[in-house]
Amino acid sequence: MVSSVAAVVVAAGRGLRAGGAVPKQYRSLAAGSAIRLALSAFTEHEEIGAVQTVIHPDDTDRFARACHGLDLLPPVAGGATRQASVLAGLEALCDRDPEIVLIHDAARPFASKALISRSIEAARRSGAAIPALMVTDTVKAVDADGVVVETLDRTRLRTVQTPQAFAFKTLLAAHRQAAAEGLDSFSDDAALAEWAGLTVTAFEGESSNVKLTTADDFARAELAALGALGDVRTASGYDVHAFGDGDHVMIGGVRVGHERGLIGHSDADVVLHALTDAILGALAEGDIGVHFPPSEPQWRGASSDRFLAYALERTRARGGRIAHLDVTVVCETPKIGPYRDTIRARIAEIARLPVGRVALKATTSERLGFTGRREGMAAFATATVRLPWGVA
Repeated sequence: MVSSVAAVVVAAGRGLRAGGAVPKQYRSLAAGSAIRLALSAFTEHEEIGAVQTVIHPDDTDRFARACHGLDLLPPVAGGATRQASVLAGLEALCDRDPEIVLIHDAARPFASKALISRSIEAARRSGAAIPALMVTDTVKAVDADGVVVETLDRTRLRTVQTPQAFAFKTLLAAHRQAAAEGLDSFSDDAALAEWAGLTVTAFEGESSNVKLTTADDFARAELAALGALGDVRTASGYDVHAFGDGDHVMIGGVRVGHERGLIGHSDADVVLHALTDAILGALAEGDIGVHFPPSEPQWRGASSDRFLAYALERTRARGGRIAHLDVTVVCETPKIGPYRDTIRARIAEIARLPVGRVALKATTSERLGFTGRREGMAAFATATVRLPWGVA
């Protein structure tokens, strides 16, 4: 059955107050980029059938890299204001005609499954609902000179978050009406709904559902995300392949010219095979042969970056992230040094890691053993993986 709930995630802003070289929604946190975390919360929720992202036109490639593999509708371009961007997202959902739509900011990466469930339930009850928190500090109103003119009754005040939840057709009509009248300064969708005459109810928000606005917000969020990923695991992987006929070898996803090739069911990339086993070991999910049996012809000649990407996706599916990858290659030939930086960059690209989190060393075996006799190559790998506490 097609779900009657959709989500619009707004990510078209520039986020300049947060600092950094990229818009704040694309900045990395301990568990991934802010936008990927925000979107994952909705794509992984069983009641949500469609997730529509609204992005800046200049961010198409950046978005594709950050959100690769997520089950999303094609993104649409946002407008000059947040209000215009939300309308663009709503219009893109018209063909699906959901019953309920949730509007969320990509700069809020920590919305929980429980919060999303509460928003859906609240929208079904009232047609327009917002997550809100009670104000615990005393609130003063001051004039232009900084003089206190009033102490407000905080028992009636709330701070408001997203996702805000509405009956889809009702919110779309309100947005279209405001656009037709040239009104584009509403601070959130609830304010627009109030202007349109809708009754908006509040439900319980979450203090952890913070909006990333300043550099300090990111610093606190990074600490919180690292704390949540406190289950640190380290595991090793090993692979070996014999030399055979050929004119190149694959090392860490890089083609290296050589007078011989490596024999294997796939492309015999010892580095990527060892890394795959190390990550699967940290997850306690067997080894590469369990997931990609050499007895299956579909893996004959396969590019080993597929195996590493699979192990990485298994990590992300469990809410984890790779902290560090380390490989040692053992061979007499070919010489790894000239290719070291290229191989590190390729592994970092596959793993979507900074290259500073990928280490590669090479050594000979002093002419001892099968590698010393130039009969083959071996690789030892270590992966450090961070998982949320409580994940088996």
